[in-house]
Amino acid sequence: MAAQGGSNELVTIFGGSGFVGRHTVRALAKKGYRIRAASRRPDLAGYLQPMGDVGQIQPVQANLRYPDSVRRAAEGAHIVINSVGILASGGAQTFKALHDEGARAVARAAREAGARCLVHISAIGASAASPAQYARTKAAGEAAVLEEFPGAIIVRPSIVFGPEDDFFNRFAAMARISPALPLVGGGRTRFQPVFVGDVAAAIAHAVQGSGKPGEVYELGGPEVLSFREILERTLEYVGRKRGFAPLPFWLAKLMALATWPLPNALRPLTYDQVRLLQSDNVVSGAASKEGRTLAGLGVATAQSIETIVPGYLERFRPKGQYSHYRG
Repeated sequence: MAAQGGSNELVTIFGGSGFVGRHTVRALAKKGYRIRAASRRPDLAGYLQPMGDVGQIQPVQANLRYPDSVRRAAEGAHIVINSVGILASGGAQTFKALHDEGARAVARAAREAGARCLVHISAIGASAASPAQYARTKAAGEAAVLEEFPGAIIVRPSIVFGPEDDFFNRFAAMARISPALPLVGGGRTRFQPVFVGDVAAAIAHAVQGSGKPGEVYELGGPEVLSFREILERTLEYVGRKRGFAPLPFWLAKLMALATWPLPNALRPLTYDQVRLLQSDNVVSGAASKEGRTLAGLGVATAQSIETIVPGYLERFRPKGQYSHYRG
């Protein structure tokens, strides 16, 4: 795939107002692309427009459960990016509807629109053999994408961190009110957290020719940490001393079942998320050996947790974000 200039190309980003999507919008806007940020509620995505020049970024309506809206959003696009994903099913927004059927709808729309490039954002751990429905539907979505658009580039990030994340922020908020943090499965699960800005940069490089069509890239940061180490780092950054409450997987599953009637926003973990925690979430040896990593997509130096996370977790410190001024 030859490198392309962004000034005359139109990009449609499904999930453009989401966590990874908004950073991808910013990265591509800086390179001069014209952008359609497709989301279910474009009226709530106005904050994207100041990321580019006047008229460069246009929020449009699309819902992956309605293929006609997907086709309209992709029409005329040179590049299509799918960053839609959910961590828990709810109502009509199910894993199958979005990760599998929705991914197919996007890939088909990209092909019918004559797009030269499709980038699909999946997740490390995607596998048809996974006990977690999240990972199984991610794998099904990847297969559907490559069936509809064989030259698609698939990226699988590990846990993604950044100012708007639902990972470090969640545990920092929990540490503010709870005397102990839950150590699910003994805290031994390993993660390779990757900065959202690096993921966005990798996607931007991919559409400009760094990615190999039809390949799957696994994106991880510079450190591999256990769940316990991540919680310890979080406590350090927010300046709080808290204990750990060991939570075996079987007990975590019971708690997830007991909180099933609650809205997802109020549930500490879902049953499916506990299943995900039973497997490590790191870049595979095969991907590293074959160069299917951040470096393979042109991001030579990944940002570390230490350089990014303390800044946005400062608001959770006992004296708030100005604690370093007050002593």
